[in-house]
Amino acid sequence: MDKTVPAGAAYLLNFIGNIEAPRGYDTIYGNNQDKLPKSVTKMTLKEIQAAQSSWTKKFGSSATGRYQFMKNTLKELIDELGLSLSQKLDANLQDRLAYHLLRRRGYDAFVFGRIDHEEFAKRLAMEWASLPVLKNTRGAHRNIVQGQSYYAGDGLNTSLVAPALVFTTLTKVRKLHEANPAAPQVKPSKTGAVATVAATAGAGAVAVATEAPSITKGITDAAEAVKPVGEALTGLAGVPGPLLIGLVVLV
Repeated sequence: MDKTVPAGAAYLLNFIGNIEAPRGYDTIYGNNQDKLPKSVTKMTLKEIQAAQSSWTKKFGSSATGRYQFMKNTLKELIDELGLSLSQKLDANLQDRLAYHLLRRRGYDAFVFGRIDHEEFAKRLAMEWASLPVLKNTRGAHRNIVQGQSYYAGDGLNTSLVAPALVFTTLTKVRKLHEANPAAPQVKPSKTGAVATVAATAGAGAVAVATEAPSITKGITDAAEAVKPVGEALTGLAGVPGPLLIGLVVLV
């Protein structure tokens, strides 16, 4: 995880990334990254943009990277943040973009208690279709109930995690923020070298493989990947009764 991302946000991003793309930063929609001539993290933003249209035609979606960035979202953020197209979409940039996305969806308001779990979860579900809403609401296409994807009914997306697990994860995020309230704030540069801003993530909730430079790194990454889910499960005792119904742990 990029060091400029504060503890609470890093914990949440690990949770989201492990659902959207459990095997890492080189993932593209449908686990098709092995069909690419070059891995995502070694491609420049210009190369990613040029390729995403073809991925939509071939694989059904342009969702890219650990946080499944969609083509239109990535373009919007490149323009908004003035990022250099020569910058590679490596792991650190993906983390910074995703953190910015969290903030756009109300991360600061949530950790400071200005919005509740249900509201923040809904906003997150509007960005990451694999996440569920925590209460009945109006979705993108129809009325939806607790536990469904915000995009339920589109024939493509579905929630992949139980609402109770989301609730306990968000509770942990707040606690981490309280313990570590200060976070480094680095403004994005046009070269992209220190961009801490972030991007929207995709609607594709799919896993895949990423390159592992060494066995040691692979073991470390695997341990990091399961940590947020494991810690979240230990907090289920404090979850409101209704959210515990239908809890499913995805492994």
